[in-house]
Amino acid sequence: MEETLELARSHHADHPQLPLALRLIENTGVRTRHIVQPIEETLKHPGFEERNKLYEQEAKARVPAVIQRALDDAGLLTTDIDVIIYVSCTGFMMPSLTAWLINELDFDPTTRQIPIAQLGCAAGGAAINRAHDFCTAYPDANALIVACEFCSLCYQPTDLGVGSLLSNGLFGDGIAAAVVRGTGGTGVRLERNGSYLIPKTEDWIAYDVRATGFHFLLDKRVPATMEPLAPALKDLAGLHGWDASDLDFYVIHAGGPRILDDLSKFLKVEPHAFRFSRATLTEYGNIASAVVLDALRRLFDDGGVDERARGLLAGFGPGITAEMSLGRWQIGDGA
Repeated sequence: MEETLELARSHHADHPQLPLALRLIENTGVRTRHIVQPIEETLKHPGFEERNKLYEQEAKARVPAVIQRALDDAGLLTTDIDVIIYVSCTGFMMPSLTAWLINELDFDPTTRQIPIAQLGCAAGGAAINRAHDFCTAYPDANALIVACEFCSLCYQPTDLGVGSLLSNGLFGDGIAAAVVRGTGGTGVRLERNGSYLIPKTEDWIAYDVRATGFHFLLDKRVPATMEPLAPALKDLAGLHGWDASDLDFYVIHAGGPRILDDLSKFLKVEPHAFRFSRATLTEYGNIASAVVLDALRRLFDDGGVDERARGLLAGFGPGITAEMSLGRWQIGDGA
């Protein structure tokens, strides 16, 4: 954080709204972030072509080890995976990285591919939901989710709006992977999922795609979106006969501290319930689609919860879209 603030002061010393930008960055709650290249290189802009080459290079170098850890945790081999759901909004490849993974890591050639590129931070929740759908349709199948986000490769030195400066102090880079088993295993047994889009907000979080790459647009109204989204969470839980204000665990996308603070307020849930999401934000920054999966990892690392404990997972992103799922904690190899 200290380095980020100093860079903002030195690079934008004459910016008329620098004090506001510095205050907003300080209030993100982010203390540390990880990026794929040294900050000196990140602050340069060699062009979209070079940045996208770096995205592909770093993804291929880093994703396989993360996948192997997820497979090991699930007790599965690559040949046990029936579908790979790959989510990323910070670089572009065609064919998707899924094709390279199938060839390089010896997945079966019949493995289905579901790349999701345009749901931004909501894509982590969407990936969980599509894995749930797939394993509901094919009960003996196993799904692999991979989220790869190099937000630092979207840094635009010419974007000087307060929203852009705030984003420069908020987003980090991260990779996460998770396995959804059709049967067995320990973790969240998914029971229901849903999606909700706030009408007429599609330009609140967006990319302006130019010759220089992805220019991130963030409307100042975004932090207040939990007021209309909290009812959607309540409605989904209500359809399942649950009360969203009275669950045992919550795995929530932490786009910023206001998101978590407001959700605590509107759901009437203690702030402590979002401790895993807040820890991800503090230690890694907003790592886009990977936030939900990292918060879920922290729940695992904390020892999980009691068998059959009820929980909610949710990712929020462009649209404005919420991708939500409900499940119970399962221990062992129950069906």
